[in-house]
Amino acid sequence: MKDAPAQPKRRRSGRARLLLGGVCAAAIAVSSVALVNFAYADLSGPPGTTLKAAAERSGRYFGAAMGGDRLNDSGFLTIANREFDMMTAVNEMKPDATEPNSGQFTFTAGDAIYTWATQHGMRVRGHTLAWHAQQPRFWAGLSGSSLRTAMIEHINGVMAHYKGKLAYWDVVNEAFAENGSRRQSNLQNTGNDWIEAAFRTARTADPSVKLCYNDYNIENWTYAKTQGVYNMIKDFKTRGVPIDCVGLQTHFTGGSSLPSNFQTTLSSFAALGVDVALTEADVTNASTTQYAGLTQACANVPRCVGITTWGIRDSDSWRGSENPLLFDRNSNPKPAYTSVLNALNTATTTVPGTSTSPSTPVSTPPSSPSSSPPSSPPGSPSASGQPGACTATFRMVNTWDGGFQGEVTVANNGSATINGWTVRLTLAGGQSIANIWNGVNTGTSGAVTVRNAAYNATVGANASTTFGFLVNGSTGTAPGIGACTSP
Repeated sequence: MKDAPAQPKRRRSGRARLLLGGVCAAAIAVSSVALVNFAYADLSGPPGTTLKAAAERSGRYFGAAMGGDRLNDSGFLTIANREFDMMTAVNEMKPDATEPNSGQFTFTAGDAIYTWATQHGMRVRGHTLAWHAQQPRFWAGLSGSSLRTAMIEHINGVMAHYKGKLAYWDVVNEAFAENGSRRQSNLQNTGNDWIEAAFRTARTADPSVKLCYNDYNIENWTYAKTQGVYNMIKDFKTRGVPIDCVGLQTHFTGGSSLPSNFQTTLSSFAALGVDVALTEADVTNASTTQYAGLTQACANVPRCVGITTWGIRDSDSWRGSENPLLFDRNSNPKPAYTSVLNALNTATTTVPGTSTSPSTPVSTPPSSPSSSPPSSPPGSPSASGQPGACTATFRMVNTWDGGFQGEVTVANNGSATINGWTVRLTLAGGQSIANIWNGVNTGTSGAVTVRNAAYNATVGANASTTFGFLVNGSTGTAPGIGACTSP
């Protein structure tokens, strides 16, 4: 959360929609795809040399939070691009930022972060839709059914814009008090079912994204607040209320250190049938033992899908005087960075669904048909590329008005294993790659080169691997496939 009023105790801290700021006509293009299983787990591979590479060995992610002001900070962006594969907007997707006036939505700031992140191979976590703080100003004059309606319309409005584009949404944020009861707030005063209403609304608005409850001080298994949230999740799962994950913010200060039962907390939530994630991690003075401990706890629980730190450098932190992050103010990694990297590389569990084969995204194209059909119909491969040590074959997976999802199969037709491959694509005019998975691209338009990811460089004799990508553009013309080469 952050940049919000300080919190008590162990943490400081159908209306017509008018899109403001020219977003309606000139919005930053965002792809209609939710990249839920991004990493292909391979514990037999070499240790990762970056946080994201180490996390991806076990099918997990390692993320960070960024504000819009960091889009012009080259030091921040360099580290973010190198080390992280999930991004959360600090304030730009919160209720007050996205709906400043009743029924008037603006997404310019959130889209800017989304676009930078996805263009650099990251997924995005939405934060947040319903919260007692940073609410639209007009909510202050509402109560009862009027406020409930405003909350529902806000969820529908924001999720419609980002439908199919995010990996996770923090649907409800910080709704519990320290004693395990519901926090007293204007939203709570609309009725005790307001959280359930928010989740049911969110599921209808976007069936593809994972829906999360997010809170702080729920890391200690015996703490009353932890038990209050646990009982709500248990009740929701029993009654079929749609909820997919629990975010534990993991702010560890001098008065709220890593509890010895933290792994028990994670595994207990996971046993209810939800994913768990560490969503806003920071630790006073970047304690190496606490950072290693929280990372190891996540790595030991299969359904702990990833870790996000709230910022990258100490200068980015809302707790900057405590120096709580993995990089110092000069962008140098601290000893805690190494402790996290080592813990990620020694993971022995993998996230379910990531250890069999590289995953392709869950595509959610708009319901309207494409105005111009692709040159290759969905499911039909185009002609293979130039013969050689490897060949590349393109398949159109899905199309919609304004883009398509494609897949390239890289095949080793020889008798010897290849170690590393490169494929050259040529996109039609006006097309650009919005996202790519299972490969690393150089360029996003015109002539584009895609090389193997760290985990799929080796292709055995008569074997193959695939990479996929999402293209934005006015036509569905399939790309030209050039030569596939191997070192």
